[in-house]
Amino acid sequence: MLIRAATTDDREFLERMLLEAYNWDGQPRFTMEQLAAEDHAWRYVDGWMRPGDFGVVAEDGRPIGAAWARLLTADRPGYGYVADGVPELSIGVMPEHRGRGVGRALLEALVRDAAQYGRLSLSVEPENRAAELYRSLGFRKVGHSGGSDTLLLEL
Repeated sequence: MLIRAATTDDREFLERMLLEAYNWDGQPRFTMEQLAAEDHAWRYVDGWMRPGDFGVVAEDGRPIGAAWARLLTADRPGYGYVADGVPELSIGVMPEHRGRGVGRALLEALVRDAAQYGRLSLSVEPENRAAELYRSLGFRKVGHSGGSDTLLLEL
């Protein structure tokens, strides 16, 4: 598996990975059209790549997962927003590649890239298997909104 930096050309794949992240439990809770119409969700990919955006893509002959982060602001926060200047991450892995270390490899690479910011945040539903992965990498719960926990990693 190869981990490479995400580029402007990866936008469509990031959209697909965002959909996978939102449908993490295998239930088709969102279609791509519904996700694109949900402003809070679409903030994670809209206008990719803006200044401050960074991410990584896992490939195994083709893209199989991605993790990326954006600097969102108090006037247009994401679900895992904690403060201006703290990048909020999103991650998605193709279902057939889950449970094989792809997510961990993506997160470890993204955390290295985020070091300059000092912190990294995210939002996750407590039932999501990925919550354990985040905690194993040092993320800690700093809030709860709706049905999701807000986690923060001090770098």
